[in-house]
Amino acid sequence: MSAPSPLVEVRGLTKHFGGGGLFGGSKVVRAVDDVTFTIRRGQVVGLVGESGSGKTTVGRTILRLIDPTGGKVVYDGTDIAGLSASALRPWRKRMQYIFQDPYASLSQRMTVGDILSEGLDIQGVGTRAERLDRAAMALDAVELPREALARYPHEFSGGQRQRIGIARALTLEPEFIVADEPVSALDVSIQAQIVNLLRDLQARTGQTMLLISHDLSVIEFLADTVVVLYLGRVMEAGPSEAVYTAPRHPYTQALLSAVPSTVPGEKRQRTVLKGDIPSPLSPPSGCVFRTRCPIATAECAGTVPALQGVGTDHQAACLKL
Repeated sequence: MSAPSPLVEVRGLTKHFGGGGLFGGSKVVRAVDDVTFTIRRGQVVGLVGESGSGKTTVGRTILRLIDPTGGKVVYDGTDIAGLSASALRPWRKRMQYIFQDPYASLSQRMTVGDILSEGLDIQGVGTRAERLDRAAMALDAVELPREALARYPHEFSGGQRQRIGIARALTLEPEFIVADEPVSALDVSIQAQIVNLLRDLQARTGQTMLLISHDLSVIEFLADTVVVLYLGRVMEAGPSEAVYTAPRHPYTQALLSAVPSTVPGEKRQRTVLKGDIPSPLSPPSGCVFRTRCPIATAECAGTVPALQGVGTDHQAACLKL
């Protein structure tokens, strides 16, 4: 059986902030640098890394919520990275974003019905009655009562607000969703409910998803493929099972060593990374991970490692492989 066709192909994606000062002296924040990976139809790809690794910037750049500095985002065969706002508009209904913060991402002045039908209105879908009907069906999908349509976001708990945010992403029936840290702002007791909801929705609809998270347990539970990001660069990528059972990059190994084992009595050897993630204003030369890497040598300071195959569909960027 052949693999599903690619829906989203990220090629050499770069996003830099700043620069262009009056005298050319402004520093550049290299948030994303030459990121490449593929998301196949029906797949959940997990994008994981520490805070400051550039995960959210990648997600927002793919959906053109912010414009890329360079590279390509090929969506269903079309490079949308350079499209104008008007040319991009028809693509918007095919891809949606679930925001991290369920408090800040919902307008407190709008009813839930208006929030959920806003995208439909912008895209010119149906009459107001038909849009509200679509909104009601989206509430059904996230297991909220339809009477919520007439209420305001402040009347709901954090977990319910996140369900509203997910429902908003579903109303246009997109084929691709970017879920940006969808549970990190929620209480632990609520996180499992939202994770299970996302899994069930994806299983029912076959939706393609980019799941952004610093929580490797969430990624392991939901993702088919994992992409490990550090300081704007891909360190490792491959099938979830391969990455979790046989990580090849020292950074991936360190991240996984901190995840509690699900095997009773098993104790993992913990790898503690020294220092903090460097500033993207002045990333290290060569391998950006070398300043914290337990096996780095002088060679790592002068060469940027390319992703190389270490197994079937499994790649890592390390000179010591």
